[in-house]
Formats: sequence, structure tokens, C-alpha cells
Amino acid sequence: MELLETQNPERKKLLETSERHKRELEKEVKDMSDKTEKVLKNALIIGGALAVTYLLVSQLGSGKKKKKSKAKIQLQAAPAPIDQMVEEEEETPSAFSAIGAKIADTATVMLLDIAKEALSEFLKTRQQKNADS
Repeated sequence: MELLETQNPERKKLLETSERHKRELEKEVKDMSDKTEKVLKNALIIGGALAVTYLLVSQLGSGKKKKKSKAKIQLQAAPAPIDQMVEEEEETPSAFSAIGAKIADTATVMLLDIAKEALSEFLKTRQQKNADS
């Protein structure tokens, strides 16, 4: 078969062109998969940071404002008089929950800062790659 390829110069040229196109396509597919992998990693990092922040805030801030009712709700068709309406009071947060809220706020700010940096880095690299193309 090599004998036929060397005897026909047009065929040899077409085979070389085909091989070159194949290598270029493989290179483009590899580049696209690398970019996709990088985007997914960044999305997972940002999503994980947000999920951890949410969990921290929800766990540390679970003892927030609780409401007590002093009177029972009447099940009547007519509205109840004003003096018999349900009264609600908010409990003052304890020192422990105040410290927990401060820690949660600080952790939230730190994680959002990390997520912001990762996102800005991703956008810069994407902008550079678009400029290079």
C-alpha cells in the first residue's frame, strides 16, 4: 500500500492533509475538555464554599428569634377583640448565640471572598483565552 501512496502524489498530499486535520481536531477536543474540567472545578469550589457557608450559618444561627404566644388563638368566625389577640415576644439572644453569629458572619465573609477570587481568576483566564483566539 505504501508503494501506491508514493506513486500517486495527489493521494499522498491528501493523506497528509487528512492526518494534519485529524491532529488539529484532537488538539481542539483536548483543549475543550481541559477548559470544561477547569470550569467544573471552579463551579464545584464556589458551590462548595456557598454550601458550607449556608450550613454554618444555619447551624450556628438556629437559636435565633423564637416567638411565644401568651393567649390561645380563638377559632371563631368573627374577629377577636384587640385585647384577646395573640401577643408575641422576641427572646434576647444569649452571649453564646451572639458569638456564634459573629463567627458565622466572619466565616461567611471569608468564604465569599475566596469564592470571589476564584470567580475573578476564572473570568480573567477565560478573557485571556478569548483574546488569544
